[in-house]
Amino acid sequence: MSFATDSPSPLHSSSSDDFATFLDTALDANSSSDHDEIQNQDDDYNDDDNAQSVRIKRHKVESIEETEASTSEGIVKQNLVVAEESVEVDVCSHPGSFGNMCIRCGQKLDGESGVTLSYIHKGLRLHDQEISRLRSTDMKDLLRHKKLNLVLDLDHTLLNSTLLMDLNSEEVHLTTETDSLEDVFKGSLFKLHHIHMMTKLRPFVRTFLKEASKMFEMYIYTMGDRPYALEMAKLLDPGGEYFNSKVISRDDGTQKHQKGLDVLLGQESAVLILDDTENAWMKHKDNLILMERYNFFASSCRQFGFNCKSLAELKSDESEPDGALAKILEVLKRAHSRFFDELQEDLAGRDVRQVLKTVRSEVLSGCVLVFSRIVHSALPALRKMAHQMGAICLTELDPSVTHVVATDVGTEKSRWAVKEGKFLVHPRWIEAANYFWEKQPEENFIVKKKE
Repeated sequence: MSFATDSPSPLHSSSSDDFATFLDTALDANSSSDHDEIQNQDDDYNDDDNAQSVRIKRHKVESIEETEASTSEGIVKQNLVVAEESVEVDVCSHPGSFGNMCIRCGQKLDGESGVTLSYIHKGLRLHDQEISRLRSTDMKDLLRHKKLNLVLDLDHTLLNSTLLMDLNSEEVHLTTETDSLEDVFKGSLFKLHHIHMMTKLRPFVRTFLKEASKMFEMYIYTMGDRPYALEMAKLLDPGGEYFNSKVISRDDGTQKHQKGLDVLLGQESAVLILDDTENAWMKHKDNLILMERYNFFASSCRQFGFNCKSLAELKSDESEPDGALAKILEVLKRAHSRFFDELQEDLAGRDVRQVLKTVRSEVLSGCVLVFSRIVHSALPALRKMAHQMGAICLTELDPSVTHVVATDVGTEKSRWAVKEGKFLVHPRWIEAANYFWEKQPEENFIVKKKE
């Protein structure tokens, strides 16, 4: 059976990276090895049409039958060689199913178990043992090609979409500036009449995908529904080079309002995630690189409670060379390099989550912070963020302090920072470093006097 032939995905297939075919081949490997074993045991037996493997074994059974003779010769012992056939059935382990039918033996199964992987093939379910085997196979293949897995969110990470009816008066000019869907490779702003939406690709996204594909096998994972996910995949990957059938939507998840790596055929120790929403990955925060949200349309600003004009309203956009995706690409390159080139232990024992933790801990290494009059509810998150990036956080001033983080220049600690020639920065300095994985210029985050 071929998973690739019947795939529901409209994306073009790539001969060099056909994920569905990989799964098909891996699943068929078990049944083919069983077939070889049967043939080796009995070359004379051949029944290709039987769904169950039957082995014929011929035994010599030596039977001694005691017979009472009618003559004086007494007891006669006769050695009888009996040829006996015994049938042994090779029971199928049912590694997965299509609907209620086993993918290996075709037997009808009662009940549902395992994980649904309908994004690979409609109706496909694989049991935990088979998923574990495929993940092990995938890991070996990745390491051989010096690659890892990368899971990419869509909305506010790679692009921004809005309903056409939600465009306001300052954004309607965009309707005459959209790019042609006939040449998606060159465009970045698209009007999708059939789903009543407009989508803006984030600056640098095409270069990002091209460069990231050299280091990662990439998935899309969105909280949008499947039709939307496939439409966005066609805009991002019109040539079918990057994702193929690796497009996961909310319809494919196993937990409502959450994303999980349980539907990936990749080891968690080899997966990185890019997403603008941390709470979507409660079980996998160590794999996550949190992205700065891309809010091109006013509807997105309203969605997140931002009281400011959108990029569309300002007739502006992120910088290609200095924007979020360009910065995160450098982070991915550092993590990939350390995983494969700098660590000394065996590749199979490495964990990209530990690598990511190390890269993050170097962002504010050498910085000693003191917080002054920060909103009480915001302080724990800022402290945790700074600590994860390698900063030391103190509660009292001393000569080792390098930065005072405050929102008011009039506090005692703020005045001390100015007097002692220390950096006085706004809390956004920490947040920016967290998003860009890079220490930001302090002069861009000066604390201003309150009017």
